Amino acid sequence: MKINWGTGLVIGMGLFMAFIIFLVVQMTTNHNMDHDLVTENYYQKEMELQENIYARQNTAAMTTQITGAKTKNGYLLRFPESYAPEKISGKIFGYRPSNKQLDFELPLQLSGSDFLIPDNRLLEGRWNITMVWEYEGETYRFEKQISY
Repeated sequence: MKINWGTGLVIGMGLFMAFIIFLVVQMTTNHNMDHDLVTENYYQKEMELQENIYARQNTAAMTTQITGAKTKNGYLLRFPESYAPEKISGKIFGYRPSNKQLDFELPLQLSGSDFLIPDNRLLEGRWNITMVWEYEGETYRFEKQISY
């Protein structure tokens, strides 16, 4: 049987439509394709932007910066010795760009001048660590992208 150009055109259009329908079904049913917003409260976060800028400037003005290093027990954040640990209060946020369910928030409780994010909280891969704290009435914000 000979296929003319009209029949070939209809077959091609049918295959293309079947391919598009297949892609739509895959995107809606496959859970690996789930993508959420970066943050739930986007507009509220936008309003807090200037406060975050001031807090980052306070952190940049510190004479000795906070350092972080991977250890066998987790990720260790070290504050400068000049800051009294009992006067520091705040929170640490762990944001995993690839999986919203792995995000976490921990209260900032220092042991000496160190804070350890436990190994069981961090899976291998990229993390955005954000630490917001207050010290003697000033707000500070430390942000770091790490590969754990």
